Amino acid sequence: MIELPEAYVYAEQLRQTVTGDQVVHCEAAAHPHKLAFYSGDPHQYPDMLQGGTVLDCVPWGGLVELQLTGVNVLVGDGARLRLYEHDEEFPAKHQLKLVLASGRALQVSIQMYGGIWVYAPNTNDNPYYIVAQEKPTPFSDAFNSDYWERLWQAQKPNLSMKALLATEQRIPGLGNGVLQDILWRAGLHPKKKLSRITSAERQKLFGAIKQTLSLMRDQGGRSTEQDLFGRTGGYPVQLCAKTLAQPCPACSTPITAFAYMGGRVYVCPHCQPE
Repeated sequence: MIELPEAYVYAEQLRQTVTGDQVVHCEAAAHPHKLAFYSGDPHQYPDMLQGGTVLDCVPWGGLVELQLTGVNVLVGDGARLRLYEHDEEFPAKHQLKLVLASGRALQVSIQMYGGIWVYAPNTNDNPYYIVAQEKPTPFSDAFNSDYWERLWQAQKPNLSMKALLATEQRIPGLGNGVLQDILWRAGLHPKKKLSRITSAERQKLFGAIKQTLSLMRDQGGRSTEQDLFGRTGGYPVQLCAKTLAQPCPACSTPITAFAYMGGRVYVCPHCQPE
């Protein structure tokens, strides 16, 4: 699933590879997918995209926006982006395929669920897209201690750590996937309430957000995800399904898991006491 680090990795790789290239052919909704959602009629996408030149690619939270002349393409959540060279075989199953003048092809495939939006600039009213443009990313200087304090003070004291970080787009692009290592690095349990957090723990969590997300981005994304070229991310995820029951990297206590707030969370019972 695309979250904040992967959105930045995808955007940077797209900038370096397809900027200035032109879309010469487009296929949309070629393979049926019940949980693939489109803006408007995807069969009109070829008319909207063919002939357009790629100008830039921008990450917005957990979304990736490809900006062309006169039209933008936005993907997120369960979308997987893959760039193929002209001599590579393109998979038949996809939800969007853009063949470029260079011979390359950019393909978007929806995994579990996900959306694809094609629209004229400044016309997308998707609330996730809008809030991601309005709020500072943890990678920016604007996401500083003062901003963190204001964000914290605006929440109800009975809010849990997972609810604070991964719901209502308080920090756009931070979801259940990256949440695990952030809380582990901060030594906080996902169910722990804001009212029980000390000032020192609050500052440690702020540092863990900045540090963990930067490591994930700078190392090419998480080891549970793939980049634009199908390569596994270089950041070794510490807490996830693959590390369940394995020793905690910090204390060797076996990693455990449980369902919480609509998703599975992973914790070290020793490092993250409830």
